[in-house]
Amino acid sequence: MKLLNTKNTIITGAARGIGEGIAIKFAEHGSNIAFTYVSDSSAAKAKALEEKLTSMGVKAKAYQSNAGDYAACESFVNEVMKEFGSIDICVNNAGISKDNLLLRMTPEQWDEVMQVNLKSVFNMTKQVIRPMMKAKSGSIINMSSVIGEMGNAGQSSYAASKAGIIGFTKSIAKELGSRNIRSNAVAPGFVETDMTSYLKEGEGAEKYKADIPLGRFASTEDIANVCLFLASDMGSYVTGQIISACGGLNI
Repeated sequence: MKLLNTKNTIITGAARGIGEGIAIKFAEHGSNIAFTYVSDSSAAKAKALEEKLTSMGVKAKAYQSNAGDYAACESFVNEVMKEFGSIDICVNNAGISKDNLLLRMTPEQWDEVMQVNLKSVFNMTKQVIRPMMKAKSGSIINMSSVIGEMGNAGQSSYAASKAGIIGFTKSIAKELGSRNIRSNAVAPGFVETDMTSYLKEGEGAEKYKADIPLGRFASTEDIANVCLFLASDMGSYVTGQIISACGGLNI
């Protein structure tokens, strides 16, 4: 059974990693996909993903757009509405980390993380709620992190941005619930992506896994499955929630 048949989904930062996994999972369940990538170096990967999704029998289109830029988000959402006709699901996935101890962190490093991780969620949500309110239906899924719940040395900017997403998610759920628009967040732990590739081998990897009750890093499909639940009618009575998909790391 396809849980998202004929739905239209926006995913930011989907050329690789968690975003790519979500795009593939949603396409498997019948959703059309409009997704963003930001850099020229990701163009080839984005095109390859677009072709893969299209081969799965859904409509898919890649857009080069910076989720951290308000005007770019406005233009992107307008283009998606023209091309797809509606927006049923928005996955705010775009994110970066600039790890550094606070003592050494520059204002520029802090601002960049906040713009990409947190301001992007405001930018995109501000745009997609208009068509969702008109349709009186929608699901917004924000990618937070277990670090936003726990904190972590050397990641104050990342933790603050992801904690901000949690507060934003809960507030929007209260604002938009009467319009049948749901707002939830997923808080992954360690996920096997390019961003964590340096943790896969050696003593460091074993140390991190020892702190995870399930004893392994998540796959992108693990995270995509949680998003699928929140996007589909299976999650129709779930809003304002933060689902920690972290293997028990935050227990």
